[in-house]
Amino acid sequence: MATFRSASTLLSADGTRTAGTAALFTEPARKGGIPPWAGDFRPANGPGNIPKNAVGKTFTLELPDGSTGKVVVQNLKTGKNGVTLALMGQDAPPF
Repeated sequence: MATFRSASTLLSADGTRTAGTAALFTEPARKGGIPPWAGDFRPANGPGNIPKNAVGKTFTLELPDGSTGKVVVQNLKTGKNGVTLALMGQDAPPF
């Protein structure tokens, strides 16, 4: 299971950029398929930067090396440590 944790940017379809930290992981692929991947994204400046109605929408996750991956926001968690978006990756993992 590969893991990745670093500063990243979440890009919406309208071009809005949200800086934050992504913690991503992969799971073993099934018989030569693309390994599924998922993770969390924590916005750097709190909940004010999260796109409205983000749950269920597709975004582009941009990593520091310039690689990108499409993600769907599965849910939004709010707690004492701030806001976290649960992401499900599409296609091949970018890390």
